[in-house]
Amino acid sequence: MKRLIVNADDFGWSEGVSRGIAEAHREGIVTSTTLLANGAAFEAAVRLARQEPRLGVGVHLNLSDGRPILAGWDVPSLVNAQGQFSGGPMRLAAKMFAGRLQAAEVEAEWDAQISKVRKAGIQPTHLDGHKHVQMLPALFPIALRLAKRHGIAAVRVSVEHFIGWNGVRRNRRDLPAILKQRAQARALNWMATDARDQVRRAGLACADFFCGLTQTGFLGAEEIEAILWNLPEGTTELMCHPGYHDAALAASATRLQMHRERELEGLKDVQLRKVIAAVGAELIHYGRISEGE
Repeated sequence: MKRLIVNADDFGWSEGVSRGIAEAHREGIVTSTTLLANGAAFEAAVRLARQEPRLGVGVHLNLSDGRPILAGWDVPSLVNAQGQFSGGPMRLAAKMFAGRLQAAEVEAEWDAQISKVRKAGIQPTHLDGHKHVQMLPALFPIALRLAKRHGIAAVRVSVEHFIGWNGVRRNRRDLPAILKQRAQARALNWMATDARDQVRRAGLACADFFCGLTQTGFLGAEEIEAILWNLPEGTTELMCHPGYHDAALAASATRLQMHRERELEGLKDVQLRKVIAAVGAELIHYGRISEGE
């Protein structure tokens, strides 16, 4: 049996991003999203989630962008002099190996992020990480522990299954970015070879396959269709980043700008549901991942 979770990251980043995710769910194939508890548009995203009862909503654990939920003086190893998160996974990994990243502070901050989402009336379907930070070896057990603590049944495992990728042919000008993302995917795969076993030993669930990291920023309708035609048996998560390019997004520190509108249009392409039917796949969200096992 083939099942597909289409998860839109960055819910709550901006109102335009959140509105695009909701539209990709209503009019396209997005089934799931993950909410940034410290996102600038958190409240607007919560309102949208209440209007979309069939949209699974998880928590997008964050250590890289914006301000923490906790006060900066409570998590000094996670913030810069301005009290903001300051770095992607590689910088965090360097701090961790240098002994300057405190695991207890990570756990406290992530616990606060999950608690904020739950207090807003959302019971998360799963946890994942902004920029896949949850996959750092010292931090993955924290994510599993917090999932158990909060009664969250599933966690994303960002070990990429390279399927249906024809983006090099269509995006030759962006080949350096594509190859960089593929290298990042391979590095994550190397770091997390036993991640799915850890999830199962913890009594939690995860998708059998994950894809979309290499395609980030280049995920148009053709790329999505190529993935759909090559879906393996089991449950696959396709990560995506749809949204509208509003002023708040333009002013924020993310390279995914107009890319999000391309992904939004691709995810709404009417041909995709026909392909999903043709390959015999079922669209689900993480709240249904344990059904039929």
